[in-house]
Amino acid sequence: MNRKLREKIRESLQAVVPVTAIVLLLCVTITPMPPDTLLLFLTGAGLLILGMGFFTLGADLAMIPIGEHLGTRLAKGKKVVLIALACFAIGGIITVAEPDLQVLAQQTPGVPDLTLILTVAVGVGIFLASAFLRMVLKIRLSILLLIGYAAVFLLSIFVPNEFVAVAFDAGGVTTGPITVPFIMAFGIGLAALRNDGDAESDSFGMVALCSIGPILSVLLLGILYEPSQAEYAEITMPVISTTRDLGLEFGRAFPAYAKEVFLALLPVLVFFFLFQLAFLKLRKKQLVKVLAGILYTFIGLLLFLTGVNVGFMPVGSYLGKELVALPYRWILVPIGMVIGFFIVKAEPAVLVLNKQVEEISGGAISQKTMMNGLSIGMAMSVGLSMIRILTGISIYWFLVPGYVCALLLSFAVPKIFTAIAFDSGGVASGPMTATFLLPFAMGACGALGGNILLDAFGIVAMVAMTPLVIIQGIGLLYRFKTRRAAKGPAAVQNEIIEYEGV
Repeated sequence: MNRKLREKIRESLQAVVPVTAIVLLLCVTITPMPPDTLLLFLTGAGLLILGMGFFTLGADLAMIPIGEHLGTRLAKGKKVVLIALACFAIGGIITVAEPDLQVLAQQTPGVPDLTLILTVAVGVGIFLASAFLRMVLKIRLSILLLIGYAAVFLLSIFVPNEFVAVAFDAGGVTTGPITVPFIMAFGIGLAALRNDGDAESDSFGMVALCSIGPILSVLLLGILYEPSQAEYAEITMPVISTTRDLGLEFGRAFPAYAKEVFLALLPVLVFFFLFQLAFLKLRKKQLVKVLAGILYTFIGLLLFLTGVNVGFMPVGSYLGKELVALPYRWILVPIGMVIGFFIVKAEPAVLVLNKQVEEISGGAISQKTMMNGLSIGMAMSVGLSMIRILTGISIYWFLVPGYVCALLLSFAVPKIFTAIAFDSGGVASGPMTATFLLPFAMGACGALGGNILLDAFGIVAMVAMTPLVIIQGIGLLYRFKTRRAAKGPAAVQNEIIEYEGV
């Protein structure tokens, strides 16, 4: 087996095992689980481990190089209007194919799947073009974020409450395993248009702005639909009597997800080949490497999506129902926080983001620092989401203070931390959130007789919000420590921050 692939699978094993262990512990203690459901979950976990390994290797070999090549080549043309139009087209096409968005659309009642997907795609396209123009015009990211989120909260006043959480969730799931590696690498390539020292750090923030577009577009869509009249279809548990039934359950899912992943990667492949023929002219060895990377990405996403949708989604819903049925239903909050802390490590795009942050920052922001910050943020967001389900508190009581705090911090921390923080918010809310945590919240909410759209939806939005505060908090600490170091004889400016003992 390829040495790099073995390394990637080892990394994914370390990421998935903690979540699997938590579920197994719950199964043998407070939430006994039928053997067939447990078999689904364990098989799904195995596919998840293999899928993450293949995907992360594919991202290194194909998605990131393709994004950088396209961005660099467009930047060399220095035709701002043409690049902005290309950004709009690329953003829209990549988003239509995003697997996370497909999952959310299928779980959102009251709106046709294609309508929701196209609406989100237009929002991403517009804001990817805006992100490029921000880079060219050297506009501070915090200013655009402030304007964007002010527009979001203002518009939400005119939208039915049932649709607000769905809109914020759309902003979170849009930046998933296909979109994030491509857009981040695309931004690094476009940074070649500028020659100043801030160009590379300004390449971060594109994902952040792309998360605002879907929220605004879905809020506008919410004015046209009446989600309160929609009926929510519960997740059904498949009946598995034998190991043959287990194989058939996953076997039936493979063709559907193979088609979904193929359609997801096709736009990237078409863009790449068009640019290869017209501009790039990569050598044969480079071309073979990219094509091998796309194959790895295809295999990885196929295994990953099949595993989480067939194995994880039913188990998430089941655990949510069982936990709130206990006499001490408050335990939903701490258990949700523990699951959240570990589950973010299994998000494919998180590994890609952390690696690129460490490289761009020259090691000043390490992968360990990023992962610990995201884990703490995820734990907080899931805990708050469980409190919402148990109490019925409006999501506004969490989102408004959270975003106000995040936006205020953006004016107090180094620019790169703001960009990375808002990028992290979109990255953390990936397929594991959409296919495990969202069903987990839906199962708990349904068992309590709550409103699914009001109380369960919004967990993705919470997951996308808390890293904004946590990562910028790291930035604030970084600023204080470097200022203190500057007063000393060593004047160490590039001190690496690590959370010890977390």
